[in-house]
Amino acid sequence: MASSRDRQRKLARAKLDRQLVRRAAAARRRRQIQAGVGAAVILVLIVAGSAWALGAFDDEPKENTAAEDVCLWTPQDASANTNLKDVGTPATQGLPTDGVRPMTITTSQGAPITVELDLAGAPCAAASIAHLSSRSFYDNTKCHEITAEGAVRCGDPSGTGLGGPTYSFYDENVPTAPSPSASPAAGQPATYPKGTVAMVANPPGANGSQFLLFFKDFTTADPKYPIIGRVTGGIDVVTKIGAKPTVDNGAGAKVKPKDDDVVVQSVTVGEPVAQVTTTTAPTPSASGTAAAS
Repeated sequence: MASSRDRQRKLARAKLDRQLVRRAAAARRRRQIQAGVGAAVILVLIVAGSAWALGAFDDEPKENTAAEDVCLWTPQDASANTNLKDVGTPATQGLPTDGVRPMTITTSQGAPITVELDLAGAPCAAASIAHLSSRSFYDNTKCHEITAEGAVRCGDPSGTGLGGPTYSFYDENVPTAPSPSASPAAGQPATYPKGTVAMVANPPGANGSQFLLFFKDFTTADPKYPIIGRVTGGIDVVTKIGAKPTVDNGAGAKVKPKDDDVVVQSVTVGEPVAQVTTTTAPTPSASGTAAAS
């Protein structure tokens, strides 16, 4: 049997081993705590440095210089409406919003019709027409209606009133409706004066490519056509088209040109011009060209 002294040595050795294990575990815990504190300090420094770099501690917030969308284009389903034609969509950013943009409409009915598109009042309509004209969208299409309101309706390649591009955009620059209790004042301008250019859509508010050229004054208590510009030359050609006899369009409306010969040969849109003009069309001069503002 082991002596008493041997048992004491074994117990002392076991006690020492347990102490060494506890000391090693304590050392590991200290190292873990120190590592965690160090990582936390580093993370705080990184966050603070990033915030400082982004200007979080500046006296004044930095201005947001990111580009903003000027126009939004809503996709239209060409499979649901086969009268739509896909020619892509215009840009959404960097579009001109001041001054005017010249447009020329060449038809089969005489001299070209010139228009000023109002970039301040209808920047999206101007952007859409510029985009479509650059894709030859309007070339060799027909003005399929002479409306009861006194306007020539153009811009639908299908000639049905349902055609357009595979996108639409919201109304801009719709005239304010008069108060129901207000009586028309003497000399008050028409809602849509002769020479006005406006968008027209089916349904209203889903504008695409179709536009109206007014060949006479039109006043209404319920304006629904967004004004996008005015005729500056060739108003006599618009008036000539407006005087053509009409027949039933197949839907019960006597609005289709009888000879069906009003062809838009081309539409071109020039670069923006930094000037401000109104969209109210003046009385045409004796030569048939709208007088300057």
